[in-house]
Amino acid sequence: MLRLLTRSHYSNESSIPYINVVLQQIRRRFSSTDTVGRPNVYLECTCDIYIYICMYMYSLEGKVALITGGASGLGKATAQEFIRHGARVVIADINAQLGPQVSHDLGPQAQFVACDVASEAQIAEAVNLTLARHGKLDIMYNNAGIAGTSYPPSIVDLDLNEFDRVMRINVRAMIAGIKHAARVMIPAGSGSILCTASISGLMGGLGPHPYTISKFAIPGIVKSVASEVCKHGIRINCISPSPIPTPLVVDQFAQFFPSATRDDIIGIINGLGDELKGAICEEVDVARAALYLASDEAKYVTGHNLVVDGGFTCFKNLQFPKLVDP
Repeated sequence: MLRLLTRSHYSNESSIPYINVVLQQIRRRFSSTDTVGRPNVYLECTCDIYIYICMYMYSLEGKVALITGGASGLGKATAQEFIRHGARVVIADINAQLGPQVSHDLGPQAQFVACDVASEAQIAEAVNLTLARHGKLDIMYNNAGIAGTSYPPSIVDLDLNEFDRVMRINVRAMIAGIKHAARVMIPAGSGSILCTASISGLMGGLGPHPYTISKFAIPGIVKSVASEVCKHGIRINCISPSPIPTPLVVDQFAQFFPSATRDDIIGIINGLGDELKGAICEEVDVARAALYLASDEAKYVTGHNLVVDGGFTCFKNLQFPKLVDP
C-alpha cells in the first residue's frame, strides 16, 4: 500500500532523492519479526509515520496552481515540483508549440493554456479557465518575463520604446496577474501569490537598465499588495534568484558573447555566483523556494522577498594587497 501511495504522488520512486532510502527501510522493517515470529507492528507503524512525513512535507495535495511562463526554465521546473507534491498545475505560456508538449510530459496533473501576458485579457482568461476546469485557484505564480535587449548599455542611448516593452511584460503583466488572482482568491478567503523577481532588483549593474528597473519594482509591488490582501487570508511573496542558465538568460548572454558556444555561456553564468563553495544555483533551487512559499509551511510568510543567491548580494570581500615585511 505504501508503494502504491508513493507512486500515486510521484512519477517514480526517485522523484525525491530519499524515497528509495525510505522504501528500503520499510522493506527491512516489514520483514522484522518479534520473538514469537509475528510481524513487528511497532516497526510497521514507525515506517508509516516516517514515509508520511517525508512525502507530505511541503504538501500541495489538492491545490491548484497557475504558472505563467511555465513551458520552460524556472516555470517548468516549478510546475514539476508542484506536481510532485500533489498539485494540479495550469501552464500559461506564449509558446503554443512547446507548451502542449511540456504539459503532456508532466502528465495528467498538468494542463496548458496559450497566454501572452502582455494582454490583460489573456491573463484574465487563463485565470477563468483554471477556475472553470478545477473550481478554484490556490496558487498564482507570476513568473513570465523578458530580459529585453542588452544593447545599448548607456542610459544616454536608452530606447524608451524598448523600456516600455520590458516594463509592460515584467511589471504591468505581473500586476495584472496579481489583480486577477486576487479577484478569485478574495471570495475564497485564501491563496498564495508568487512573483519572480531577481537579484538585479537588489543592486545596480547586474543587467540592462530596463530589466534592472523592472525587477526593482517587484518587491515594492509585493509589499504594497500584501498590505491589502492579508485582510483576506491571502499571502504574496517574490523570489530573487541568481543568474541561472535558463533559455532566457542564455539568450541574453549570447548577445555579450556571440562567438561562445552554449556550453561556454552556461559555464560563464554558473561562474558568476561562486560565493557559496561547492554549490551553484539551479532551476530546482528556485522551484523549491516557490514550493515552500506556496505551501502551508509558509502560512505566516507574506510581503517577503526570498533571495536565492548563495550570498551574492550579502557582502563584498575587500581584496587587500598582501603586505610585504620590510
